Amino acid sequence: MDIKPLLKVTLVFTLCVIMMGAYTRLSDAGLGCPDWPGCYGMIKVPSASHELTAAKDAFPDHTVESEKAWLEMIHRYIAGTLGLMVLVILIMSLRKADAPKKLPLFIAALIVFQAALGMWTVTMKLMPIVVMSHLIGGFALFSLLLLLYLRSKPLRIPGGDAPARKLSAFALICIGVLLLQIILGGWTSSNYAALACTSLPICEGNWVDNLNFSAAFSPFQGDHPSYEFGVLDYSARMTIHVAHRIGAIITAAMLLWLAFKLITKAHSTTIRNAAWLLAGLVVLQVILGISNVVLHLPLGIAVSHNAGAALLLLTLVFINYALWRKA
Repeated sequence: MDIKPLLKVTLVFTLCVIMMGAYTRLSDAGLGCPDWPGCYGMIKVPSASHELTAAKDAFPDHTVESEKAWLEMIHRYIAGTLGLMVLVILIMSLRKADAPKKLPLFIAALIVFQAALGMWTVTMKLMPIVVMSHLIGGFALFSLLLLLYLRSKPLRIPGGDAPARKLSAFALICIGVLLLQIILGGWTSSNYAALACTSLPICEGNWVDNLNFSAAFSPFQGDHPSYEFGVLDYSARMTIHVAHRIGAIITAAMLLWLAFKLITKAHSTTIRNAAWLLAGLVVLQVILGISNVVLHLPLGIAVSHNAGAALLLLTLVFINYALWRKA
């Protein structure tokens, strides 16, 4: 049985999980259910009067907010479905003699770890380092599934495209820079620092003198009953936001330069098309990022910004695969 169609569906499904996770987080619904994997001890959100009574008895310090609880549970349902899809991919890969074995095993291990991070996100009350790790794990899963798909579908670049391959080292640096920027974005979101600066191009006021890197980037932020809505002071959040903005400028410049060089140097239509897609996604991400600031983080644009980052990473993974694979 051909594994490629299932991998295509799984890739789309993974993007949906990433977007749903962003929607849940940005809707402040990450603690919509105070327990895991159920919700108030049930497999669905309690709604009947006896269920609400039981929920209140079991969790006297919490009030059932159905809308937020359903967002959280829908995210868990689709994440669980994704886990089953990855399990099927692993079984199919192990049964197929010529299919990769190590990569599907690693992907399966990653999704188990992702489930643990999902649990810790709730039990540790949205601790930023856990929330950010959960986000990065989703991006890593997305990228590894694409790699598995590319390995199951041989990519042929006519003539090897030597001019494009000369950019392989720079392309690898670009993917590292993008990963750092995605981590910065996750840290910004998990610390509720997205609106710490509301003016362009960097921040309002005398922001240089208020930078506080030690507080901003410490993974340990003390013991708190909950980290929902953030526990850092303004200077720390502003520092995180400024770092993310400066990182965005550097990342956009490097990725656009890579796209320009590939468009002008590559012989392969496949690589040139990927470079055009990369350039388009960078421009779109910049527009979405500016819109988040100007419009004060509207939910739809903020979720789209997360999805755009995932698609940017996927495009760079493809470009690196094409440039580094043996001719």
